[in-house]
Amino acid sequence: MIPKIPLGYAADLFVNFLIEHLSMVFDAITLIFSGVIIALENFLSSFHPIVLIVLLCLIIWFITRKETAILSFFGLFLIYDLNLWPELIKTFVLVLIATSVALIISIPIGIWMTRNDLVKRVTMPILDFMQTMPSFVYLIPAAMLFGIGEVPGLFATVIFATPPPVRLTYLGITQVPEDLKEMASSFGATDRQVLTKVELPLSLPSLMTGINQCIMLGISMVVIASMIGAGGLGGVVLRAVNRLDMGMGFEGGIAIVILAIVLDRTSRGMGEYRETPLNKLIVRVIKKF
Repeated sequence: MIPKIPLGYAADLFVNFLIEHLSMVFDAITLIFSGVIIALENFLSSFHPIVLIVLLCLIIWFITRKETAILSFFGLFLIYDLNLWPELIKTFVLVLIATSVALIISIPIGIWMTRNDLVKRVTMPILDFMQTMPSFVYLIPAAMLFGIGEVPGLFATVIFATPPPVRLTYLGITQVPEDLKEMASSFGATDRQVLTKVELPLSLPSLMTGINQCIMLGISMVVIASMIGAGGLGGVVLRAVNRLDMGMGFEGGIAIVILAIVLDRTSRGMGEYRETPLNKLIVRVIKKF
């Protein structure tokens, strides 16, 4: 019989090593992100739900179109009517923080891959591994390192949502025509100026698609993370499964679908390059760097 390669044992040793030697670091991370999550939840909860719905829909109107804002209003109002508004706030906050952290990590890595072939060759297999690993597997090290609660769910969501924006950032920049880059360089532009004034503005649709995919994966993982205490709308569905309560499960599922559609349409509207106020602002900010 061929001896079994101890991959599982090696993974256990690695995680146990991290717990033994870096537990203070993980405790500090837990404390920081718990504070951020609580502060943001308290801030959003301080608004009356109707007021917050109107404000969010005005923002959606500003960055996309009127039809999306109107449909978002009715969808969010339905969630409020189902008495799931606190759970929606919790899920929205987790998705917002997780996708923000994932984008802060992934976009620079995608840019770095376009500048360094070695980084590209090393990163691509890692991204393949991260995308093909079943999402439930991420819950195990997250719970072991951070305990039970919202922070391990946040950690697992960041890991799960990072690969698409890395790939799409790299793809968008590499698809910028070479003659435009050469033209900018011939006029004396530095590599940084070529990146900020040529590559990033022209690759903006691809970047927005990466943001959209990051948000969608973040929502799916936050729901799954309810299994380790993340709560929110995923917690409603999990309780319904444990109780075999069809009504509760249907309402929780509808609320998740509405949130996913609102965020999807909003991020897609940002990705469709039109002369919206936000797109003008993004291009203006990028060109200033």
